[in-house]
Amino acid sequence: MAINIEVTKNPNENNLSVLRRFQKRVQGAGVLPRVRSKRYSEREKSENVKRAKTLSYLKKKVVVEDLLKLGKMREVEKLTKRKRR
Repeated sequence: MAINIEVTKNPNENNLSVLRRFQKRVQGAGVLPRVRSKRYSEREKSENVKRAKTLSYLKKKVVVEDLLKLGKMREVEKLTKRKRR
């Protein structure tokens, strides 16, 4: 639901008072809190993105299992996670 706020300048009104009226209308409509609440939220991943991520995980899992069987990778390396900075 979009809210458009419009303020027109009266003949004997200066720019600061027009700006002040506009700010009051924006506050009254609750636009800023709604925008700020959505600012850092992430949208849901699409089905295709979820599917691609799962497929890449499964492919990586198969490669790791093969390396373990061939002895090119140790079990300890598989379980440790890197620290992110």
